[in-house]
Amino acid sequence: MKSSNFLVVESDASRAETVASALAFLGYRPVLAHRMQAADAAEGWRAAYVGTVEDEAELEGYLAALGRHGRNLPLLVSADSPVASALIAGDDAQSLNVELIDMPLRYERLSEALRTLQSRMQPVQNHLRFVGQSGPMQRVNALIRQVAPFDSSVLVLGESGSGKELVARTIHDCSPRRDKPFVAINCGAIPAELLESELFGHEKGAFTGAISTRKGRFEMAEGGTLFLDEIGDMSLPMQVKLLRVLQERVFERVGGNRPQRCDVRIIAATHRDLEGAIERGGFREDLFYRLSVFPLEMPALRQRLEDLPALIAEFNQRLLQRGLTSVRFAPSAMTALCRHPWPGNVRELSNLVERMAILMPQGEVRAADLPEKYRGALRIEEVSGAALIAMMEAEPEPVVETFGFSNDSDPAVLPLGGLDLKDHLAGIEIGLIRQALNSANGVVAHAAKLLRVQRTTLVEKLRKYGLSETVQAG
Repeated sequence: MKSSNFLVVESDASRAETVASALAFLGYRPVLAHRMQAADAAEGWRAAYVGTVEDEAELEGYLAALGRHGRNLPLLVSADSPVASALIAGDDAQSLNVELIDMPLRYERLSEALRTLQSRMQPVQNHLRFVGQSGPMQRVNALIRQVAPFDSSVLVLGESGSGKELVARTIHDCSPRRDKPFVAINCGAIPAELLESELFGHEKGAFTGAISTRKGRFEMAEGGTLFLDEIGDMSLPMQVKLLRVLQERVFERVGGNRPQRCDVRIIAATHRDLEGAIERGGFREDLFYRLSVFPLEMPALRQRLEDLPALIAEFNQRLLQRGLTSVRFAPSAMTALCRHPWPGNVRELSNLVERMAILMPQGEVRAADLPEKYRGALRIEEVSGAALIAMMEAEPEPVVETFGFSNDSDPAVLPLGGLDLKDHLAGIEIGLIRQALNSANGVVAHAAKLLRVQRTTLVEKLRKYGLSETVQAG
């Protein structure tokens, strides 16, 4: 079903051509009512434009020709149409389907009217998958809701790991094409000489190894959405071929000569600076403008750090579904994570959460437990633990000379922003216990003597902090 069909009921030929051109630019397939064929009536219809039609009977005749597709069809009505007043009168269901638009046609007003009509008649389902309520993510979600109902091409920009494919899938799931295929292809992962076959398919014998006819991604995605990931890595010759298909919506399989029409929505994505690539001659300017009808930029994780707790909770839920245990991050660890630049973005965070869930399945992750690159500067509890151990094992005067604390690391100085006293003291205690265990080669009894506590007391603390698996009996 071609869900992008848009019926144009307009007796003024010049105006009909203007309206059809505008709708085509927005990604629809305009069909002039007086040229409609019997085959067209069986297709799927999104809405109808109603202009200078003589009377309601004529309009009803056109809609009736669509059969069940014409029932409750949303109507975009020219304000000077002879039937406009009749269509918007009252508060019945028919009047709720109607949105008026002034002539001459203005692109901004047309886009606004279509969005209003679409949201009124077919509210976007709650398919949004993005976690977090930060300002940048709220803007992304709002843009997805705006563009999803239309067939306009979308160019998703953003760093690697920021969730560009998730944006594409969400747009598809929120669109009228949601019941059709979503097909993704990474243009940078496939050799240039094979990409044409992957996109358009090939006939049997088209090249060495083509032992049978094969469909390409455009055919697989018919009626749905085709996601072209890493479009910035596509070769220039392939860009030319792709541009032709996007312009004409017609392609040929490799080794074939039969043109095939395609009805797919295109969503592309890249982490590269395409405008810079255009200046360097690495990307075609005409293809860029064809793809970026609606550009959408995903924020980097460092730009939405307030979403960290929600993201970690989401990843924990996924771990539980896979049979792993969830992981808890102490305030000190969260502070360290907020200072990390996150070059890998959300994907990097997901990998870290899974790694810590494997390493510390029962314990709470503190700053000292994180991999070194996530700790940044040495944490307060690590410095404090080392100092206190040294004071227990050495003479007082040498310790004073050896361990001098700066204002930033002195455990006796309250930071300007305050601290969590319970967490701070627990961190010091963990640092002491770990170093005592290291000195005692993991023997609990010997470590207890170094810490001047009973063995049973130390065992309880090991259980409390999830350290019991690292010790030896004794």
